[in-house]
This record gives sequence, C-alpha cells and structure tokens, in this order.
Amino acid sequence: MDIQCTGKELFILNKIAKAAEELNVECYLIGGFVRDKIIGRPTKDADIVCLGDGIALAHKVAERFKPKPAVAFFKTFGTAQIKIHSFFKDQDEIPLFHDREEESIIEDSDADKLSFEIEFVGARKESYNRDSRKPMVAPGTLEDDQNRRDFTINALAVSLNQQNFGKLVDPFNGIKDIERGVIQTPLQPAETFSDDPLRMMRAIRFATQLEFIIAYDTFEAIKQNAERISIVSQERITDELNKIMLCRKPSIGFDLLSKSGLLQLIFPQMMLLHGAEYVDGKGHKDNFYHTLQVIDNIAEKTNDLWLRWAALLHDIAKPATKRFEEGHGWTFHGHEVVGARMVPKIFSKLKLPLNEKMKMVQKLVALHLRPISLTKENITDSAVRRLLFEAGEDIDALMLLCEADITSKNKYKVKRYLQNFEMVRQRMKEVEETDHLRNWQPPVTGELIMQKFGIPPGRNVGIIKDAIREAILDGIIPNDYHAAYMFMLEKAKSLGLQAVE
Repeated sequence: MDIQCTGKELFILNKIAKAAEELNVECYLIGGFVRDKIIGRPTKDADIVCLGDGIALAHKVAERFKPKPAVAFFKTFGTAQIKIHSFFKDQDEIPLFHDREEESIIEDSDADKLSFEIEFVGARKESYNRDSRKPMVAPGTLEDDQNRRDFTINALAVSLNQQNFGKLVDPFNGIKDIERGVIQTPLQPAETFSDDPLRMMRAIRFATQLEFIIAYDTFEAIKQNAERISIVSQERITDELNKIMLCRKPSIGFDLLSKSGLLQLIFPQMMLLHGAEYVDGKGHKDNFYHTLQVIDNIAEKTNDLWLRWAALLHDIAKPATKRFEEGHGWTFHGHEVVGARMVPKIFSKLKLPLNEKMKMVQKLVALHLRPISLTKENITDSAVRRLLFEAGEDIDALMLLCEADITSKNKYKVKRYLQNFEMVRQRMKEVEETDHLRNWQPPVTGELIMQKFGIPPGRNVGIIKDAIREAILDGIIPNDYHAAYMFMLEKAKSLGLQAVE
C-alpha cells in the first residue's frame, strides 16, 4: 500500500533511504507518521527503525543535508534525533519513488519553511521487570520491534529499502483497525499494559484524539491493570492528561478515564463530581458530566490549555459545598471560593506549573459566577468596574468560560443566557472606555505617598492606597492622576498626616 507523502517528506525519506543503502542496513518508517498519513492527519515528525545501528544511520543521514543538522544521540538507549529546519535539494538527487518524481520536487521558496524531527533507533525486543516500566532491550528483528509497539495502528511500518521502497508491513491488521476506528494492542492487552502502564493512558488519549473506540478486551485489560499506573511518574501522566485536554472533544478521554478506574487513582477530586442526589423529589445535575460538557464547549471556542483547565476545575468544590436546604433544594454556596483555594493543591499534585498559568486558572474559578450576577437588573457601574478590575487581562477568558458553563438543553434558556452575557459585555465595554480599568495600575503609588508625607512603609500607606482604589471603583473619583492625588491629600488629612514640603 502506498502512503501519500508531500514532496518535502519524500525528499527527506529519499535521503534516509540512500544513507541506509550506503551503510547496507534495512530501515523502515514506523509508528505515528505512517498511521497519521493513512488517516490524513498532519505530521511533523517521523520514527525510523533500522536493522542495525540507529545512531550511525542518524549521522549518515545528517551528512546528506546542507547545512548539516546536529545529531542528538543517547548511547544508553541506542536512539538519535535530528531536526531539519531547512534544506536544499541536491541537483543530482534521484527520487526512489520513480512514479512520483514530480512530487519530490522542492520549490526554492519552500526550502526554508520545513521543521521536521526524525528519530532513529535500531530494531529491538524488550522485556520488563514488574516494578518498572523501563524495559530491558536487546537487538531484534523488524518483527520483534513491531511486537513491542503499543497498538496495532502504531505498529505499521513502511519499507525505505531500494528493493521494496514504499511497501507497507502490517502484521497486526492495523489498516483494518484504522478503517474500523479501533484501538487495540498487537499482543495480549493485559501483558502490554502490565509491562508499561503508561500505555493505558495512551490508549485513552489516542481514542480521544482520533475519536476511535477502544476494543472491548483492550478496555477490560485497562480496568484490570489500572492500579499499575502507580509506577508511572506524575509528569508522564500529566503530559497525557494535557494531550487529552487539547483534543477536539476532551470529554471522550475523561469519560474513559472515569469508566476505566484510572481517574479515581490519578485525579480523585474529579471523580467526586459524579452522581445526582435526590431528597424529597429535589435533585441536582450530575456535575461530572456537566463539567465534561463545559470543557467541550470551551474546546469549540479556544485551544488555550489553561482556559480548558479552568473549565475542568470551575465546579471542583461542589462536592465539598453541597448542602440540602429545606424548602429550597440543593445548594453549593461558596463553591467558587473553595474551588479557587483547591487549584494550587491540584496543580501541585499533578505537577502542573505553579506560575501565572495557575494563577489565571485560580482567578477564573473564583470569578466564574460573577458575570451571571451582572445580568440582573439595576446593576451599578461600580459592580462592573469591580469585575473589570479583578479579572484584569483575563476578562475575555472569563466571559468565554461563563458562556461555556451554559449546558441547558432548553434552547430558550440558552438563548436568554447568551443575550444576558452579551448585555454584560456591552456594559463592560462602556465602563472600560471611560474608566480604563483593564490591567489597572493605581494612579498614585505607594512610593509617592511615602515621599509626600515623609512616612515609611506601613499601615497608613496601605490605607490610603486602598481608599483610592475603592473610590475609583465606586465611581466617587475618576481613574486619573489628578483626582487620585487630591483624594490622597484628603484621606491623609483624615489620618492626621501632613504633607512635607
């Protein structure tokens, strides 16, 4: 079977093929590049397996490019990588795809636009110790190498050898699984997942990315081996979570993680969102599936990973704040405040960054109910100013989250909520145009206050700064230097402070 490569890709593959021929070793394209080409997904890297020294092949391939790319190699693992940032076609290059010669032509204008990563490894067979997912390796055949692959769709190989260039090697019917949209392992799934438990996360990630189903026996093996995830580092688990989060429909992955038993082990707080409880005929929605719908809604609007995390965590404290009030029903008072407090702990546990990204997620969780309160009648400009001030540069992200939080199946309610949020956006625009509160900086600084009144840092400086901020937010004074300066003088006077000449 022929896979459809671009001219640029064929250009690179020809160079790899000729380098392998010079070394007299067999080599094959294998794994994700082949899979994605068959599916029609974009590709930006390729894995090459050779029946010999992968590091030597990488160096030989690098020599065929001008300028010569650096070769990063790892002797312990027998792997090497090169990254092609730009290349130029040798005039005497003869394509090995003779019937596709026209596709191997590279226009000069395209020559510096390619960035492509290639990994080389010698074919190998693997065996595992139960306490580690790091295999013991030994040189092997192509068959051995395909046997060690995680899924049938990733075990596909294409020959780069002169005698059968372009021939597909598919021992596990990976093509059929692609056609059927199925994820399954080449060998016994229980053994595959016990050997390397990260493959359970990868199965769910691929099912989410490709929107495939996981074969029944494969999924059953994930459930049976879920506890084995404990030997995988948190960083690798979180990397897979982030990849799931960035899919078109993240809900697919989180639902599978839940049903497999993995989510309970890697993110138990999220599992607590499951279920709807009823008392006296009054119930609440299932907050787990509501959350999944919110993530999908956000995914339709933005690729921002951290806004998607905010969507996942926006109701994370509902289980902790759930109460039943007689005559009223279920309440979750303060879940936004408690949830915001939970964000740093969750980020720390998952080894997510504890920087401005975490702070942005925390802010959105804390504020996600505020725009709803602004949809009521008689909302003052002061309330709008405070939201603009507290949200700062994240106000647009907050509004996206609020709109994504509408998961009602009642089309009339959805339309009404969206109209209300549009009204809030308009109010914010009007206030922002006059008050300029987005990314607000105080017109009067603490340094100026200390200098003007000859006082050291301390309580009075904070009192004056807070009073100026509140006066601006309440609309008592405009957001400008002169008004703030005069207000500072009045406030200082009330504190018994005298300006120094």
